[in-house]
Amino acid sequence: MNGKATGPAEGVSDSAARAARDLRVVLSRLRRRIREVAGGDELTPPQVSALTLVAKHGAATASALAVAEGVRPQSMATTLAALDRHGLIRRSPDPDDGRRQLVTLTDTGVSRVEGDRQAREEWLARALQDRFTEDERQTVLEGLALLERLTQQ
Repeated sequence: MNGKATGPAEGVSDSAARAARDLRVVLSRLRRRIREVAGGDELTPPQVSALTLVAKHGAATASALAVAEGVRPQSMATTLAALDRHGLIRRSPDPDDGRRQLVTLTDTGVSRVEGDRQAREEWLARALQDRFTEDERQTVLEGLALLERLTQQ
């Protein structure tokens, strides 16, 4: 980098550039705060991420999880070993290829994911209730509807 500040990309308004920058910062802070809410235990962020991925997509091989998380297979193996020690996952032979193992959640793992999700949603709902007026919450909902358009192709 040359150390010089640059303006918005060509064809991008100042307001769009500012909104993009501010949104990125706010989302990063909010994501960090939400993670802290259900945290407070022994799981690392990669362990929570892998656990959530299995909860969302179902049974998967360690290599598929590594690809999905963008990590080396060895790193995923370490992550899964820790989740296994905590009793949150189980490994069973892949019915299509007995040389591979499928990772699924144990009942404890399912409870953990659901409990974390509920704690985060409750914290966020309480924060919105306590810190914003009804009109402000409606404005947040309107903004979310606009942001949802960014997620559509």
